[in-house]
Amino acid sequence: MLEGTPARRTAGRVKRGLSRRLAPALERTEGVRRQVAPRKHAYRVLGRPLPRDYGLPFYAPAGFDAWVERTAQGRPTLFPTAWRADGDLRLADPSRVAVLLHVHFPELVDDLVAQLAVIPVPIDLIVTNSSGSPLHVRPPANVRHVRVLDVDNHGRDIWPTVAVVNAGLLDPYLLVLKVHTKKSAWRDTHADLGGSGSAWRDALLGQLLDSAKNVEEILTAFRSNPALGVVTADGSVLGPEFWGDNERNTRELARRLEVDLDDEALRFAAGSMYWCRGIVLQGLRSLGMTDLDFEPEAGQVNATTAHAVERLIGVLTSEAGLVTAERSELPDPAIDGAWEQFDGRSLRPRARFVPFYLPQFHPTAENDAWWGHGFTEWTNVTSARPVYHGHHQPRLPGELGFYDLRMDEVREQQAGLASWGGVEGFMYYYYWFAGKRLLSRPVEALLASDLDFPFCLMWANENWTRSWDGNSRDVLLGQDYYRVPPEQFIDDVAEFLADPRYLTVDGRKVLAVYRPGQMQNFAAVAKNWRAEARRRGLGELFLLHVDVGHAMQGLDREAARGLDGSLGFAPHNMLWAGAEHATLGVHGKFGGNVLSYPAMADDAARRAWEDLAPDHYPGAIVRFDNTARRQLKSDVWYGSNPYVFRRWVAALATAVADRDPEQRLVFINAWNEWAEAAVLEPDDRNGAGYLLALRDVAFS
Repeated sequence: MLEGTPARRTAGRVKRGLSRRLAPALERTEGVRRQVAPRKHAYRVLGRPLPRDYGLPFYAPAGFDAWVERTAQGRPTLFPTAWRADGDLRLADPSRVAVLLHVHFPELVDDLVAQLAVIPVPIDLIVTNSSGSPLHVRPPANVRHVRVLDVDNHGRDIWPTVAVVNAGLLDPYLLVLKVHTKKSAWRDTHADLGGSGSAWRDALLGQLLDSAKNVEEILTAFRSNPALGVVTADGSVLGPEFWGDNERNTRELARRLEVDLDDEALRFAAGSMYWCRGIVLQGLRSLGMTDLDFEPEAGQVNATTAHAVERLIGVLTSEAGLVTAERSELPDPAIDGAWEQFDGRSLRPRARFVPFYLPQFHPTAENDAWWGHGFTEWTNVTSARPVYHGHHQPRLPGELGFYDLRMDEVREQQAGLASWGGVEGFMYYYYWFAGKRLLSRPVEALLASDLDFPFCLMWANENWTRSWDGNSRDVLLGQDYYRVPPEQFIDDVAEFLADPRYLTVDGRKVLAVYRPGQMQNFAAVAKNWRAEARRRGLGELFLLHVDVGHAMQGLDREAARGLDGSLGFAPHNMLWAGAEHATLGVHGKFGGNVLSYPAMADDAARRAWEDLAPDHYPGAIVRFDNTARRQLKSDVWYGSNPYVFRRWVAALATAVADRDPEQRLVFINAWNEWAEAAVLEPDDRNGAGYLLALRDVAFS
């Protein structure tokens, strides 16, 4: 990639426009070069010494061991059940920006709410009230919706925030302003902390609100700088010298996300008031926190779960590849009027995100015969069990439930979620064995429907085996290119290629092949397909081979001549860096592999930035864990969470930014590969966290 390309020039302008104070932070956290630098936090993978207190008993309410035990006892209560008294909490027509206001001192509410009038775009106001008194909010005209939710005085403003996140109330928003009725009278007794609690509150709000011009500049900074994650008041971004007594608590919480702290890299917004990208808070759903994680309120000023979460938000912002900045560190607006894009107008995604789609969620005669009557992929998913301490298995579906792809409404729900999340369309795995279709009912039903959502096909031309790996051992249904020549495949899929919803690149129909190296002289096969497509009036094909390597019958560059390119299909041809089993409490009979997801993500992102071939379309994986299929012989990538996934996807979106919009394809493994845990769909632990991470990148 040339130094003078548009993406490089844009990155250069961003860095030059930032103040000297923010530039060092961006060197660590903004742009692909920072995103793909070797990470220091994965000491379980790379041999970094463990903390001295690692493995010692820990009795705080948010301790990892206590949390693992609680989660094993059943579905936790993630927010007050009384919030559902009036039905569905979600708004039918949400704004793009939300204000999350926690109230403990109701006498401060009117003044604070009045200050929201300076926000120049429509907003929604979500209020949590721990005052014990009824709260009547008089919002300014720019507030479209108001939700007032009563909570116990527990966990300061942090547990109410987490509860709102857990309830999905923040899911719609690209940007959030988090504020609360802070008094912090304890500051008056600390000579080393300048100013009173009220002065601190006024200073925070003054820099976050103050005037329409000030807020316009903050919103413009978020629209202009995709790596900007959090903006707070001057003097409020603190570093590792302010761990206090909160490091152990924070580390215990981070283990829930399989994140290992880099103790020296802490950078967080003190005071818990800031503007942030939605994903910064939305991803907290993956912590699985409940009110049991927080101490009883006793006026504590340090060493509580709330203090730990305040710091963890800074850690996770960095994990997501985002910057925490002070107000004065923001550059002067580089794009006049960019703030207006938060007013609800249509936004174009930064890249064309295409997840793979597995059609294995309906019964078939073949699966009945091979695995037992009624078998679907859900059978595997629900049978999985943990293979290390705190391992999230089984991973179960969220709001879509255990669906059946014979139902039209399921595909409609999936398409709605995907479109909302910035997905361009699905690439269906298409199983065709010497003229025989398998698992084709969902895509055939799609073809017969009027569902307006793009799709394309990947010929999953691997053997169907009992070991689920597509290799030649114990084959249930194999490919037979001699009995039915692969040239005939184009005849079989012609009806799909003719559909106006079929995904194209510059008008050419996208068609991928998983293991093209299985076929003799695939270049000749591809040439035949192109000619037949033209003869049938289908137009031109955009033929891609999957980058799986020689071991999986992929193609090298020479053998791929005549095709239009390759697509990335993680974890194939990615870095496999092993994790140390002993520190994870791995099952004694485990014979599989525990590997590092962050190491794979950062290496893949680095290669995409440094050496992305013009005809290669990169891909990321949500996570990979095939315990549901192989149990004690599974491959598990440790360290996957929505924040690291966001970092990876953002790097790939930047890597293709130089291309024409039609060519900015980025493939995601996967939409619904549940038995391998590669799932963008909402699940029981993360909610919609991974889809929200993709959405944040798409519309940042």
